[in-house]
Amino acid sequence: MADSDPSQMGERRRGSGVKMVYDLLRDEIMNLELAPGSAVDEVQLASRFGMSRTPIREALVRLAAEGLIETLPNRSTMVSNIDFLNLPAYFDALVLMYRVTTRLAAQHHRGVDLGIIRAQQAEFSKAVQAQDALAMIATNAAFHSAIAAAGRNSYYSAFFERLLNDGRRMLRLYYQSYDDRLPPRFVEEHEEIIAAIEARDVAAADRLGKVHGEQIVEQIGRLLTRHEGIDIEL
Repeated sequence: MADSDPSQMGERRRGSGVKMVYDLLRDEIMNLELAPGSAVDEVQLASRFGMSRTPIREALVRLAAEGLIETLPNRSTMVSNIDFLNLPAYFDALVLMYRVTTRLAAQHHRGVDLGIIRAQQAEFSKAVQAQDALAMIATNAAFHSAIAAAGRNSYYSAFFERLLNDGRRMLRLYYQSYDDRLPPRFVEEHEEIIAAIEARDVAAADRLGKVHGEQIVEQIGRLLTRHEGIDIEL
């Protein structure tokens, strides 16, 4: 067997290092462990991860492309602030996509789709029982993404996934507003949505999707107007 090319091995190691740094920092930003507006220092990150600044810089470029970090005119880097000014437009799009994707799933789902949706619902229910907020966010997104896929419109699915990803930091605040103890009724709401989809009840699916989206919007609205315990730069 020929010896491995050292340059290729080094490239793979660097690539895996970039992905590791990117994945970890992205999760920390999305989960608000790295607060909006906080500084991002390449030297400190290189020391933290025990690697050169090159893979750190490449990971930060990927995060910047997603709008999660930004470079200021003085060339310092920070975690991007949550765009509260555009929240009304975001909420409008979110509620619309809850309605559209649930409605289309009722119209176009196949038998295999229901199995996938129910499996994601089971994972969400486990996360709620465990009071694991980060798992709730991930499994809730997977549940609604499965519904969107069942609607068989790839454009809607991609757009909805982008909305869910863009809103992860806002959803983290949402779960914090319940002290990370999500009421069981939200698990029940998911069950009602599944039943409407299975019954191909398009009107009920539309209505339930609308209610489900609007309660998230209303809860976050109450949280932001209350100002209690929120220390996030605007």
